[in-house]
Amino acid sequence: MKRRDLLLASAGLLLIWQVIAMLVNQPILPPPGRVLVTLWEETRHGNLSGHFLASLWRVVASTLLAVLTAAPAGLALGQFKRLNAVFSPIIYILYPIPKVVFVPVVLLFLGIGELSKIVVIYLILFFQILVLVRDQAAGLHPELIRSVRSLGAGRLALFRFVFLPASIPGILTALRQSVGTAVAVLYIAELFATQRGLGYYIYLNGNTLFNYPAMYAGVIAMSILGLGLYFTVDGLERLLCPWQVKNRSTSG
Repeated sequence: MKRRDLLLASAGLLLIWQVIAMLVNQPILPPPGRVLVTLWEETRHGNLSGHFLASLWRVVASTLLAVLTAAPAGLALGQFKRLNAVFSPIIYILYPIPKVVFVPVVLLFLGIGELSKIVVIYLILFFQILVLVRDQAAGLHPELIRSVRSLGAGRLALFRFVFLPASIPGILTALRQSVGTAVAVLYIAELFATQRGLGYYIYLNGNTLFNYPAMYAGVIAMSILGLGLYFTVDGLERLLCPWQVKNRSTSG
């Protein structure tokens, strides 16, 4: 996405927001100018930065954990048909279930600490990465694997030069598809017995303090978090899979 298009889209949304705020003319919907000033002040002199970093840590930790566990599992399922035949029915049942329904279950088992919030986001990313990496690995041509083995490559070399490069596009695609859902579930997870995080900040200002400009500032901060994660995935794709970016731009 070009920077100019992003700026134009942002300006259009702010304009629509301003018009609706003027029509509503209620404290519950302050104009965007006031919210942006509040965002700046809360970031510099308030505690919004601390809440942003707490949420960022939870998303990054759950993402790294999901990649480290789901990618090897997906590679194994994609290459071993018997193993895939055993676990595919389980994945078929669990994959379509909205992972947000597991929030109370995770809280019951792990409590209300930091780990439970990370695990909730991890569950979303795990299944997305597992399924896409499995499909990528299963789609590898047997001739390619045999040709690499004929050159004397062992299991470690196959993993490094064949399976791992083949799984990277699936991992990045899964992360791109899951960013929005992960941030949404992050908000829900941060409503439970915590005093750190953007979800807590938004709820506190909107439903307890009735500080609506600060509430919307928190919403914008959470949007920035999601956009930042999305653009980070795009940057990793350009760095690690330049051929895929080129093919997408050519086909578009």
